[in-house]
Amino acid sequence: MRDAFSNALVAAARKDPKVLLLTGDHGYALFDPFRKACPDQYLNCGIAEQNMVGVAAGLAKAGFRPIVYGLAAFVPIRVLEQIKIDVCYEELPVTFIGDGAGVVYAQLGASHQSTEDIAALRAVPQISIYSPGDRFELTACAEHIFRNPGPAYLRMGKADLGDVHTAPLTSWTKGDLIPLTNTDAPYLFIGTGSGVKLAQKAAAALGNADVVSAPCLKPFPAETLRKLAHGREAIVTFEEHSIYGGLGGVVAETLMGQYLGTFVRVGIQDRFSMLCGNYPFLMESHGLAPEAVENQIRKALDASVQYQR
Repeated sequence: MRDAFSNALVAAARKDPKVLLLTGDHGYALFDPFRKACPDQYLNCGIAEQNMVGVAAGLAKAGFRPIVYGLAAFVPIRVLEQIKIDVCYEELPVTFIGDGAGVVYAQLGASHQSTEDIAALRAVPQISIYSPGDRFELTACAEHIFRNPGPAYLRMGKADLGDVHTAPLTSWTKGDLIPLTNTDAPYLFIGTGSGVKLAQKAAAALGNADVVSAPCLKPFPAETLRKLAHGREAIVTFEEHSIYGGLGGVVAETLMGQYLGTFVRVGIQDRFSMLCGNYPFLMESHGLAPEAVENQIRKALDASVQYQR
């Protein structure tokens, strides 16, 4: 996914000399191809992320198309006020890249993990939010961002869990949901980011489920969701983000009052990471290992059956 991101940046900068990449003194290996291809369009703003957003806003007002890169724990979380006032209030065409989203920086603790970035930005007006599930979705999201002016946030996990698609998404143009299966199964599993892979594994283990990917969380394709949700016995959302304010939140808000089936949110519960280890260990500690997720869903489905009886 990171290679796809690097390629998308280089392609955008070569096409438009107004595209500028700003980074807070990291991402060097990732940006080697960019610095080689477009050295005059690369700015290292140092470890001063809040100032970097102000610089980006000024450049946008001068006619440039800035891309601000940082770890998701810092961009957008550390710079939320600057994103709100300097960029979104002015509706400036600044794109924010939050790398290492979720708990992928497992060894570095809660200070470098970001499980609240989507929730924080969803409440800020004017900004679009993207959370691709693989390299093909990332490329499609990047193209969508550059076709549409205005503030945007691209959430990127550093743990590459493999593709969920087999080919480029040449027809994905409106930020819509992407069905990965279409069997009218009784259960609908919706994932975003790394959650798509988790949804696929759960569907393979549990059966009776269609899997859908949600690369765009704002603006959210509400009408498509309502059509896909019609007639389902259960809906489950999957995300490497807090269960509050992310994909699970937007799905619940969209279907409130219209859907009466079982609803399960698979994600980070209302707690910090209190342990350190590698990425699989931390996912397991948060109950996001495949077996734990399957048990959570089975328990919810069984409880629903008992309630109906």
